[in-house]
Amino acid sequence: MKALTQGTRLYCLVSIVVLFLPLFGSVKPVAAQESFYKGKTIKIVVGLSAGGGYDRAARLLARYMGKSIPGNPDFIVQNMAGAGSIVAANYVYNVAKPDGLTLLMPHNNLYLTQLSGDKEVKFDLLKMPWIGSLDKDDMMLFMRSDAPYKSIKDVVKAKEPPKCGSTGVGASDYVLARILEETIGAKVNQVVGYPGSNEIAIAVERGEVACMGLTIQTFFSREPFVTWLKGSFVHFLTQSGRKRDTRVNAPTIFELMDEYKTPAPKRRLAQAMLAGGEWARSMLVAPATPPERVQILRDAYEKAAKDPDLLTEAKKLKMDIEPGKASDLQAMAKEAMNQPPEIVEQIKKLFVQQ
Repeated sequence: MKALTQGTRLYCLVSIVVLFLPLFGSVKPVAAQESFYKGKTIKIVVGLSAGGGYDRAARLLARYMGKSIPGNPDFIVQNMAGAGSIVAANYVYNVAKPDGLTLLMPHNNLYLTQLSGDKEVKFDLLKMPWIGSLDKDDMMLFMRSDAPYKSIKDVVKAKEPPKCGSTGVGASDYVLARILEETIGAKVNQVVGYPGSNEIAIAVERGEVACMGLTIQTFFSREPFVTWLKGSFVHFLTQSGRKRDTRVNAPTIFELMDEYKTPAPKRRLAQAMLAGGEWARSMLVAPATPPERVQILRDAYEKAAKDPDLLTEAKKLKMDIEPGKASDLQAMAKEAMNQPPEIVEQIKKLFVQQ
């Protein structure tokens, strides 16, 4: 009877070990990631110059994401401006180690540079895991008030198109200009190569260019644009959303397409080129980043975007927060990149720098 009791006890002990073995095993990856990230520094590579909307968003996230990552790593932000974020994307995709220590925050229209077949593109956005996005944001185009273009209709009728500053293919102003030209015949001469919105703003003040484009949130959240608006230095020409943002006293592209009776194929083209508004200030990592680290970064991003302290700070900075989940962003990016051949061909033609 005693032997039976000992056998029963041994059986129970083995059963308990087997039952809890998965829990013991699950501790190892967490401990391993804590060991990896402890004492490390995560770098956010921003594809635009310092001081702009993307830079400010990256620095805001950098102050909060580390709190939710095992090992509490430090964060730094590195600006790598050039070609509408192509330089930064190429670096993260091909040069930086895919170890979860380098993140990319590119312009939200970066996908268009890949769709257009830009020869400088050395990355594939569909292979890059998305971490999250901080908000949704529509674009708009504005003009110096002393320029001879008081509305978008004046641009349509102009014999000499206005000059508009741009960082390059994929930038807000570049995309808007190409859409306007293709859908309603409003031509804008793009002066490309500026590192970011700060440099374009200086060019506008100097009179080198007469107009520029920005995401609406960026315009209403920082200088010099707030002062420009108060002093009537600029006025709005158009905005990209389906519904008007009441702060922007100008028609939407969709209203203009209705007015100018834009045909259906051109409307589909415009919609494909405006998809990036769904993932403003997004963050990605290199394709070969270990899945467990990708998940850690995604979780940290989600928690940071909901952090009451971050939200309070964002409000002071006049930044809207409407975060996007990685799974949703991945699906939307796939849909945006999966365009019919005829749309891709039109985008290629429109995005050839002239």
